[in-house]
Amino acid sequence: MKKEKKRTAALFLLLCLCVNFLACMLPIKVYAAPEVSAPAYIVMEASTGQVICEKDANTKRSPASITKIMTMLIIFEHLKSGRIHLDDMVTTSAHAKSMGGSQVFLEEGETQTLETLIKCIAVASGNDASVAVAEYIAGSEGEFVKLMNEKAESLGMQNTHFEDCCGLTDSDDHYTSAKDVAIMSRELITKYPEVFKYTKIWMEDIEHKTAQGTSVFTLSSTNKLLKRYEYATGLKTGSTSKALYCLSATANKDGMELIAVIMGAPDNNSRFSDAIALLNYGYSVVNMYTDENKDALPVQKVEGGVEDKVNLTYAGEFKYLDTSGNNLNDIEKEISLPDVIEAPVAEGDAVGEAVYRLNGNRIGSVSILAAKSVEKAGYLDYLMKVWERYLVSFKGLGSK
Repeated sequence: MKKEKKRTAALFLLLCLCVNFLACMLPIKVYAAPEVSAPAYIVMEASTGQVICEKDANTKRSPASITKIMTMLIIFEHLKSGRIHLDDMVTTSAHAKSMGGSQVFLEEGETQTLETLIKCIAVASGNDASVAVAEYIAGSEGEFVKLMNEKAESLGMQNTHFEDCCGLTDSDDHYTSAKDVAIMSRELITKYPEVFKYTKIWMEDIEHKTAQGTSVFTLSSTNKLLKRYEYATGLKTGSTSKALYCLSATANKDGMELIAVIMGAPDNNSRFSDAIALLNYGYSVVNMYTDENKDALPVQKVEGGVEDKVNLTYAGEFKYLDTSGNNLNDIEKEISLPDVIEAPVAEGDAVGEAVYRLNGNRIGSVSILAAKSVEKAGYLDYLMKVWERYLVSFKGLGSK
């Protein structure tokens, strides 16, 4: 009887081990993207630009005020260049004051700091503030729009054309796509993360100072996601009768930034619910592998140079975003370098690469660069090398 119990227990233990082994061998199930009300959307990981899921993301649609993402991108580019500054005083024109739709009620001739107007754009979606800044940077809204379209083209936004800087127009020639919105959103938040200082504001007071006196105006964020989603960081809402309800939502959870773009949602609440569902889905299926590439690299031999060797460095870190449930511990890294390189070599020249593979498949690479320049050796350089070798050998004989 005791032998029978022991045999049964052993069989049960073996069965459990087999089940666990088979479970480990099976791929992790990746669920389909959730059903949402918006006819077009995309979810993108910001650091890699990899698309996690999308629907009708390349169709041209009216963007309404998410147009201002490009407006803010142009502003922050000019700030970085030093051509404009946050404390610059910007004067409101009659044209800027005349803007309808969402506005912060700037008066003609009223001056505000550029930083205040950025808050008016990012928080309250002020059309008047957008035009005032556009005119300050480019001289006119039309010239500023040219900068917007040039930037869109340089970013590869193939389904985008802007007619104004705020999205108020109903022109059929003012359009973009969910994917293009994600592209410009990614450019803005990765190149200029300081934008979050403004897009995270829920409420803030500003002062109107005009000939009629001073009054306080409260900026209130149009992005209700800031209160409804704990990981929300921005970015921009938009709505018109033509565009319906749009949103470019950015979020940061455990250091991973996602962008969810919603276009054409049927109502105000749906665009936020859709964004939450898509962001939650994105975070549930993604897994990031990062190699900071801080390991030491071998010294590279150089032929025909004033120096015989050159140190190497990585071009940067490597990131891989997995959405298929793979075990990222299985990623393998291989350093690929030639036996020797020919001079001249310029600092930053790619001389090899670090190749990454998962389950035998190449998933990406990082270039390996020369850490400094090595000039091609001339006649005198060769004579110096011969002389140095002679001195070394002479010293060696003398020590014997």
